[in-house]
Amino acid sequence: MIFSTALAERLVYRGDFALGTLMRFLPIITQIFLWFAVFDAIGSADGNDATEIGGFGFRDIVAYYLLTMIARAFSSMPGLASGIARQIRDGEIKRYLIQPIDLISFLLLNRVAHKIAYYAVAIAPFAFVFYLCRGYFVDGWPEPHVLAAFVGSLIMGFLIGFFMEAAIGMIGFWFLEVTSLLFVFMLFSFFLSGHMFPLTLLPDGVGQVVRFLPFKYLAYFPAAVFLNKIPDDQLPLEMAVEAAWLTFFILVCRFAYSRGLERYSGYGG
Repeated sequence: MIFSTALAERLVYRGDFALGTLMRFLPIITQIFLWFAVFDAIGSADGNDATEIGGFGFRDIVAYYLLTMIARAFSSMPGLASGIARQIRDGEIKRYLIQPIDLISFLLLNRVAHKIAYYAVAIAPFAFVFYLCRGYFVDGWPEPHVLAAFVGSLIMGFLIGFFMEAAIGMIGFWFLEVTSLLFVFMLFSFFLSGHMFPLTLLPDGVGQVVRFLPFKYLAYFPAAVFLNKIPDDQLPLEMAVEAAWLTFFILVCRFAYSRGLERYSGYGG
């Protein structure tokens, strides 16, 4: 019932979803010109002697940005942490305490409905843009096992994004205002997820630290899997590490919620 209601509510905004998705691809035009200029300045952007930076050629970079848009569409949770903190601060969370509804499960079902509604409507703009840019995917479709790993990484990326932000929102049980903390988190997420550039472009020392963090599963990792940038012998280990991070954030979120309820006090109607 919760899922079907949320899905119906989200589908009301299908026109906004479709238009917003198409507009979201416009910055890729700037990225194409920018990276072409970079590769052309240091060597050759295309051809048999095409230059590579961090294991990515010019066409790989464009394909990478297209794929990170899909990954970020899965893992981004706009308003989740701030919404939880606001409900705690305003006392709205009381309704989850007096009814047989689990807050985390309720919010997760809402987000699942949102993503399903979004992709059901946005699949046409996505298909249109990817068809136009098919020439940048030089290796074509990946092998079936790589494609399965790509889908699995997207699903786990969605869950990591959800439980990570929900855990941050639970801090509202201890602090009334979490806006500054959210700003810092969003900043780290934007730079360290690989949304701006492939993480292999970072210096070795910094790159090793960043690639150990969970942020890479929000954007970089799914795109790298699809583009065969993760060797086959390392792929199972990387998937296991992503599953371990997901388990960690589920436990942290549940623990923070249970401990937060112990110190929460609600008064009045």
